[in-house]
Amino acid sequence: MVTRFRDGCRSALLSSRMRILVFLAGVAFSAVLEGQPDRFDVLIRNGRVVDGSGNPWYYADIGIRGDSIVAMGKLGSAAAARVIDAAGLTVVPGFIDMHSHSDYTLLVDGRAESKVHQGVTSEILGEGSSAGPQIGPTGQELQRSLRASPVKVDWTTLGEYFQKLLTSGISVNIASYVGSGQVRGVVMGTENRKPLDAELTRMDELVDQAMRDGAIGVSSALSYVPNTFMTTEEIARLCRIAGRYGGIYATHLRRQDLEMRAGVLEALEVGQKAGVPVHIFHYKVKHPQMWGKLSEFSVLVEQARARGQVVTGDLYPYIAGMTGLSASIPVRFLEGGTSKMLERIKDADIRGEIRRDIANGLPDWENEVGEAGGFDRMVISAVQKPENKKYEGKSLGDLARATGKDPVDAMCDLLLSEGGRVPIIQFAAADQDLEHAIRLPWTAIGSDGTAMHPDRFPWLGKPHPRHYGAYPRVLGPYVREKNLISFPEAIRKMTSLPAQTLGFLDRGLLRPGMKADVVILQPERVADRATFDNPHQFPVGIEFVLVNGTVVAERGRHTGARPGQILRGKGYSASAAASGF
Repeated sequence: MVTRFRDGCRSALLSSRMRILVFLAGVAFSAVLEGQPDRFDVLIRNGRVVDGSGNPWYYADIGIRGDSIVAMGKLGSAAAARVIDAAGLTVVPGFIDMHSHSDYTLLVDGRAESKVHQGVTSEILGEGSSAGPQIGPTGQELQRSLRASPVKVDWTTLGEYFQKLLTSGISVNIASYVGSGQVRGVVMGTENRKPLDAELTRMDELVDQAMRDGAIGVSSALSYVPNTFMTTEEIARLCRIAGRYGGIYATHLRRQDLEMRAGVLEALEVGQKAGVPVHIFHYKVKHPQMWGKLSEFSVLVEQARARGQVVTGDLYPYIAGMTGLSASIPVRFLEGGTSKMLERIKDADIRGEIRRDIANGLPDWENEVGEAGGFDRMVISAVQKPENKKYEGKSLGDLARATGKDPVDAMCDLLLSEGGRVPIIQFAAADQDLEHAIRLPWTAIGSDGTAMHPDRFPWLGKPHPRHYGAYPRVLGPYVREKNLISFPEAIRKMTSLPAQTLGFLDRGLLRPGMKADVVILQPERVADRATFDNPHQFPVGIEFVLVNGTVVAERGRHTGARPGQILRGKGYSASAAASGF
């Protein structure tokens, strides 16, 4: 009995001591979080914090350890390996570019400088096409389109592409959709016909694999071949596969012109049939007859949202878009791929048909020239042949006048000379619609641009300025000058709204426990400098950019760091990704 009593006392004493030790450890841990020396890897002091929620700014220090924010508030005398004094500056979450085309430029230069200097810390890739899967004809066609670059298409799955990015190193985080047109191209090429049952099954398998590789959903670009050959039900079927893994549907609408209503309704129908959220890329309306009417289509989205359907969109702050010149050729002449298209447009009779169709339009075709309001509103962005370089930055109307040709002949001859690939900047939207779109609470910001550098991508010619200036342009002209939305609301559209839409629950806000993607800027000074005449110019006013807790840009200079990661969707399975097909 005495022994048991003595043992019980000893046990109670040990238990009491343990509780005291646990309490003291908690106090010590709290003290560390209060700001004791050597707690943080990076400490941002004295900044005004706009946290991404849409709330007003407040003062707070931010303590970062590893890739995460671990403390915020008054951190007293805390020390860190790196202290950034943000006095007089504003601290915001890193920008999530909702619509990016950096898939292949990141393989050339993973520093992503034109995006990083804008404050972009994560890019979302994939539209109608995606980097994977690349099998058979799709890989060959992609390699052909990349012939001016050093990229070698030596991967097949989306997972292998992700690994290639990580191996080479990237300065931004990356996520990707799997393109509906990509999987159709793998299975059917660019044939305009109904798929066979076996082909549908194979497309299902490709989407399933991509979702397990980490895709965030299915995307489409329904005005481009082969996407345009897909029916609403065919797309919904692929989205059902994505929905099993928590994926969403993102779309470049089938029509953004005179038939915009049908395009929006189709997107909503896909979401309803598949039971997935819908996201509309670059929400806008094109064509002079449609300018000022975007609000009519916003009503359709808001009615769907009122019914409980999850629908969002993104926009870039320019009235000009960018596409390929081949998109100005009626769809029936694009079937079968680039080589067949080039053969067809040599024929004078076919050129006559193209001329007639551009002049008169077609019921089921998005007429790029008509949308822009003519050849003079379509500007040649990049060419590869030395003899064509003088036409970069010139309109198709300028090209026709300089060569003494009819505009359609000049367009076809340029396509033939350049092997079918000529990027075009198209002035087809209106300021009043852009200003309407940016005010909508459900629209995020997406550049629709590409990560690049002024000296490292000569084959990209004279690109759209959105590659360098989309985010500063929102914060300058649309926030500071026009007061269309508040600064906190603009930051929400660049951070927490994209994160919420995509399911990235550890990014988009400045909070302890969140990943340390951080931008430090001067709201009163931030501005884009890129223009259509001189697009290769970095913005000003973005002072520091951190990705996963690492400084990648400091006062206008890239540090060379490449801490970017792959942001995989909920279906990611390491074993599935490793197994491939």
